[in-house]
Amino acid sequence: MRLIGVYKANGGLAGELSYFFGHMFGRTECKLCDITHSTFAKRPEWKAMEVRLRDELQIEFVLVHRNERTDAQHAASEGREPCILIEDDSGQLSMILDWTDLKLAKGRVSEFERAVRAKLLIY
Repeated sequence: MRLIGVYKANGGLAGELSYFFGHMFGRTECKLCDITHSTFAKRPEWKAMEVRLRDELQIEFVLVHRNERTDAQHAASEGREPCILIEDDSGQLSMILDWTDLKLAKGRVSEFERAVRAKLLIY
């Protein structure tokens, strides 16, 4: 089983710069970006959470930008980014957290992890 975080931003230099400046001027937002990254780098708390999920629950967590999704990830998340998808052992994708769930985390990894663990109880 793995979790896939889908950013509401495109990857690559142009995508990163577009998001950075759009975010600075209040034109763009991505609640998942707010949780995973500080201004210029991935948060240490995020990295620690990834390790905990892997070590305690054997769950891999990957992050993808909109333009980096597979066809299946695209179909499961299009128009609903940012979000968190879960991929079960058969490859089936389901959304377990949507943008409103991410907004409730208020940019805090601890709140995000609490929400993820609560949703994982269903699986």
